[in-house]
Amino acid sequence: MQRTPFGEMACSIARTMDVAGEPWSPLIVRNVYVGISRFDQLQQSLGISRKVLAERLRRLTEVGVLERREYSASPLRHEYVLTEMGLDLVEVLMVMVRWGDRWLAGQAGPPVLYRHHACGQISHVELHCSECGGPMRPADIDVLPGPGADRSTARSQETPSRQETPSRQETPSRHATANS
Repeated sequence: MQRTPFGEMACSIARTMDVAGEPWSPLIVRNVYVGISRFDQLQQSLGISRKVLAERLRRLTEVGVLERREYSASPLRHEYVLTEMGLDLVEVLMVMVRWGDRWLAGQAGPPVLYRHHACGQISHVELHCSECGGPMRPADIDVLPGPGADRSTARSQETPSRQETPSRQETPSRHATANS
């Protein structure tokens, strides 16, 4: 049985995974974001094979996440920069970082911290409603069919149901300390 290509599914998560779900792709995007943007730098920092790196860079460029720019004419060399689509993908990665820091960082804690430019404080990503500014967690939303839903998606959303989720305060962090 052949699986449906993720990019053809009427599902934003599947379409996103089609672009960013290949192994190494999120780490390449992360590295370009922090300034590691040349092929040899990326290869060295990630320890990835040159063949796999070339394939991932080609794919991320084809779909519009990265743009390839010449930085040397002789010898011809290129570096990669994030496009607007790529910067939006970094926001998704920041949410993944928050989850990884909360559930997988262990006693050592997060490997990197984020300082917010506007206030100067060390912070983390929180999801908020674009309309009212309130917190937006799974228990706070209903999933409804959108204008791009196919018939099966629309049918599956006719009866809203969601898993009951504990509040953030009720969910213990695996790396919480007595001072948390």
